[in-house]
Amino acid sequence: MPRLPLHTIETAPAAAQPLLAAAVKGSGYLSNLLGTLAHAPAALEAYVTLSGLNAKSSLSLAEREIVQIVAARVHGCTFCVAGHTALALNKAKLSPDLVTATREAGLLEDARLNAIARFTEAVIATRGRVEETQLSAFQAAGFSNAQALEVILGVSLASLCNFANNFAQPPLNRELEAYRFEPRG
Repeated sequence: MPRLPLHTIETAPAAAQPLLAAAVKGSGYLSNLLGTLAHAPAALEAYVTLSGLNAKSSLSLAEREIVQIVAARVHGCTFCVAGHTALALNKAKLSPDLVTATREAGLLEDARLNAIARFTEAVIATRGRVEETQLSAFQAAGFSNAQALEVILGVSLASLCNFANNFAQPPLNRELEAYRFEPRG
């Protein structure tokens, strides 16, 4: 049961309504994450702004989705794992095997995506104080220092979403049911 009632466009504070309307126009439905964030229009605006900035990074859509799935898994946000699984499969066109490995903290067959997954885990585990060996492995896969900061941007976006979902406990949207994630163990 959700800790906070879910807002619709009509029930949301006035400052949140245009942001929710734009989200529905873009995706065809209102994510329960956004219905939650609408309680604090500044948090919703931060999400929209950070999402836009993250999309402008030099990381590919596939790389950004790996960051989001890894962060959601590490932060225990099953809602975001499901949401980003849908995006990874349907928009980034990642293979189901690669997405499953990402969701389960496995080794990714694509060396570059594996490097970004491991670096994302290191950024979260060390709160950004990654060891030189971790940074060197990331760079050896062809990533730059700027892209290391872009991973941190992605983790920042994920943290907002993951923590809001973990706090508010919204139900998974029916549009995401096929991508539901239940961690093992």
